[in-house]
Amino acid sequence: MILAVIPARSGSKSVKDKNIRPLGGRPLMVWSIKAGLACKKIDKVVVSTDSEKYAQLAKFYSAEVINRPAELAQDDTPMIKVLQHTLKANSADLIVLLDPTSPFRLIQDIDACLEKIKEPNTDSVVTVTETEHSPYFIMGTIGSNDYWQYPLVNAGKPVTRRQDAPKVYQLNAGVYVIKKQIIKDGNIFTPKTKAVVMPPERSVHIDTEIDFKFAEFLLKEKYVKVDF
Repeated sequence: MILAVIPARSGSKSVKDKNIRPLGGRPLMVWSIKAGLACKKIDKVVVSTDSEKYAQLAKFYSAEVINRPAELAQDDTPMIKVLQHTLKANSADLIVLLDPTSPFRLIQDIDACLEKIKEPNTDSVVTVTETEHSPYFIMGTIGSNDYWQYPLVNAGKPVTRRQDAPKVYQLNAGVYVIKKQIIKDGNIFTPKTKAVVMPPERSVHIDTEIDFKFAEFLLKEKYVKVDF
C-alpha cells in the first residue's frame, strides 16, 4: 500500500494559519491533498493535524485525517516522529510525504519518485532543485575580525565563473518517498537515498508573506501550471 501523508499542524509562527491560507483560490494544504488524490499510484491520502478546523477542511476535500497529539505538533518536532505516528494507525509499504508548503509539485514529480524507489538499493527518494547560490562560487563565512573566508567549499581548483562550479542541489520539500522500515528505524535519509530534480518554478517553498506573494505571481503569470 502507498500512503500519502500531508503534515499540517496549526501553530505556524511565520504566517498565521499558513497551511490553510488561500493560494490561487484554494487553501495551501489543499494543493497537496489534490496532488495526492490525483496520483493514481497512491492508495490513500491522510492529513496529520492537531487542529479540528484543519481536520474538517481536509475531510471536505476527501482526505482522511490522523489526529496528531500536541506533543507532536511543536516547532521542534522532527518529521520522522510524525511519520512514525501515522504508521501506527495506517498499514503502508511506502510513505509519500507531501509538504503543504511546497504546493507546485506535479503528478509527474510524484510518479518519478515512485518509479525511482523501485530501483535496487534504494531506501528513499527526495525531490531537489539546483541551488541558486553555489558554495563553490559565491558563498563563504565571516570569521574572526570580520575576515571573509571564501569559498565555503573548495572545488579543488579555482572557480572564477558560476558556470564552472560543480552543480549543487537543495531539497525543495516537494516529494519524499520512504520505505516503511526506514521510517520505523527513525530515518528519512540514508546512504541509499536517491534524488529527482525539479525545476525552480515548481520548487517554491512557502514560509513567509513574500513567499506567498511570489507564488501568487507565478500562478498569475502562468509560470506554473498544475495538472490536478
